[in-house]
Amino acid sequence: MTFKLLTVSAALIGIAVTGAVIPGICDEAARAVPAVTAAASQQTAPDFAGITNWFNSKPLSIADLRGKVVLVDFWTYGCVNCVNTLPHVTDLYAKYKDKGLVVVGVHTPEFPFERSASNVQAALKRHGITYPVAQDNDSKTWNAYRNQYWPAQYIIDQTGKIVFQHEGEGRYDEIDRTVGRLLNANS
Repeated sequence: MTFKLLTVSAALIGIAVTGAVIPGICDEAARAVPAVTAAASQQTAPDFAGITNWFNSKPLSIADLRGKVVLVDFWTYGCVNCVNTLPHVTDLYAKYKDKGLVVVGVHTPEFPFERSASNVQAALKRHGITYPVAQDNDSKTWNAYRNQYWPAQYIIDQTGKIVFQHEGEGRYDEIDRTVGRLLNANS
């Protein structure tokens, strides 16, 4: 192994372990990923596109949901992080559904076996999900939101604007407060 190859290998191992970025080598990749912020850029929420099945609901559109607060939750039943968020999403739905919150789960499969409607239906039953779920097998809604992560939550206000987004687990209290604040503003 040459010295240069050994140096590059050591640097790559260091990056993998620490998550560091080497200036001049990796910084353009780091700049290409937008920073995650608590509040989205007030962009209009894209509509649900390319949905192959709707569970627990007739087909929905963002336009039909104007006047409501909407939580769009991207998930897939094979993702442990997604499964970890489901109790929080179902609790939020139970708490606010009668006050104007609509939760729409967007099940976007990562693996071929997650494309099966019967597997999605079984997952809904297993996790006690009663809110609407859209099966996004071709990732068209995923792409419309420019989503990149499982799980990811987008809160849409009564005018159809995305006012909050979060990727991954956590921030449950902040999500709850945001939904509560939007619903109270409408009271």
